[in-house]
Amino acid sequence: MTVVGPFGLSVRDQALEADVQTGLAAVEAGLLDATKSDVPFITEAAQHLVLAGGKRFRPLLVMLAAQFGDPYAPGVVPSAVVVELTHLATLYHDDVMDEAAVRRGVASANTRWGNSLAVLTGDFLFARASHTLADLGPEAVRIQAEAFERLVTGQILETAGPQEGRDHVDHYLDVLGGKTGSLVAVSCRFGAMMSGADESVVDILTQYGERLGVAFQLADDVLDIASDGHESGKTPGTDLREGVPTLPVLHLRTAVAAHGRPEDVALLALVEGDLTDDARHAEALTRLRAHACLEQARQDTVRYAEEARAMLAPLPEGYAKSALRELCDAVVHRAG
Repeated sequence: MTVVGPFGLSVRDQALEADVQTGLAAVEAGLLDATKSDVPFITEAAQHLVLAGGKRFRPLLVMLAAQFGDPYAPGVVPSAVVVELTHLATLYHDDVMDEAAVRRGVASANTRWGNSLAVLTGDFLFARASHTLADLGPEAVRIQAEAFERLVTGQILETAGPQEGRDHVDHYLDVLGGKTGSLVAVSCRFGAMMSGADESVVDILTQYGERLGVAFQLADDVLDIASDGHESGKTPGTDLREGVPTLPVLHLRTAVAAHGRPEDVALLALVEGDLTDDARHAEALTRLRAHACLEQARQDTVRYAEEARAMLAPLPEGYAKSALRELCDAVVHRAG
């Protein structure tokens, strides 16, 4: 049993381990190549988050999904590079929108070079992803374009907020399906599709990825409040400080609307107030960590992870399927 990839995923087959490790190494080389520019400063900015590391969650899913066809097919590694470049580009943009100071344990690009250059660097990465994608054929271009549309739509819906009368939690889960689930689903879809897997397998893995992606983001929501920063690579409570409505806070709002308990009302007022003050921010984190809303968010994470696991049932048994199941467990474990 060998540990590879994010969360200490255990691979119990030497051949699968070799395929995954070789594939991820090739992706890493592809990321460095794709982020090079004739302008040294652009290379430095574009490689800032590549060199900071990261879980490479999406490339790992590409490699595992490719095991249901020919994992050595020529489109597998480039498609993994495409999804990771797209993901990295969104991080540059997200950090500008969230005014985040830290990403993956290093200063965010916007902190280091300013908002304008961070946004433009994200655009550069999108352009490089598109260049690689063009070699994978029109169907791959269409799939990526649809996923990117969903991703941007999810971001817009998050910014605009729910329509009047819409349940805030339902709205938020729709947002996550677009912002996170769409690209994770494409990772699984590309891996299976580029490997020549049967269409039914491609569909199953796409649906698995959609649910796993939402579970992955919900785990991040929990970590934003529950972690000390080492697990997430971000400053604890970043979303909370910036007023980004994550699932624990939405559950707290629901509890206030349903029951109006004074202690919940007071906590919500604290959370929705000015948290730029470190003492107030620390108090909000401490009280949220002790509140039932955090456990509700953990249970939602479990539910989506279990839905992802259930999607795998029709696939043939094997080490790749076992690894995909274990990823469901790892996401849940990550949320505590």
